[in-house]
Amino acid sequence: MQPRYALNKNKYLLPDELARLEKILNDRVDLEPRNCLALLLSLKTGGRAQEILNLRKSDLNAYEESILIHGLKGSNDREIPIQSALFKKLLKYTAELTGEELFPITYNRFRQIWDLYRPVQKKLHALRHTFAIQLYKKTKDIRLVQVALGHRNVMNTMIYADYVYSQNELRKLIL
Repeated sequence: MQPRYALNKNKYLLPDELARLEKILNDRVDLEPRNCLALLLSLKTGGRAQEILNLRKSDLNAYEESILIHGLKGSNDREIPIQSALFKKLLKYTAELTGEELFPITYNRFRQIWDLYRPVQKKLHALRHTFAIQLYKKTKDIRLVQVALGHRNVMNTMIYADYVYSQNELRKLIL
């Protein structure tokens, strides 16, 4: 049997790292909209890198201020609401695009962009884990996290509940 995937603090952004990244991206989004918006959408939707790169103008829902993410790796499609200010920046950016793709770059280029902006040496996938942990901490609703990540099986999502629970309980007992 394959060992279960385990989270640790090297696989997601800690609060101070997240704050630094958000400041960097928000300060630069008007100067470098493609790069900053791609990273912000990764962080605010929990989309996998390739799911973000596959986004098209037609995936934006201006009425609901949401974005349709087409699932990969056997995951479900999902519609994720976006904060209004971020959605407006996204609409402004897409109005200037000539093609249908929101981010016409390769996966390798996206990783290079992450390397330029990241506040610490963590992988691009850390943005997905950060989104999931934040959502779980805020809602304590594992089913909602499952839907938001597009997981077909809730067991894949349980790593977030297990991690948050164990950290909280150990903190209570030890400190």
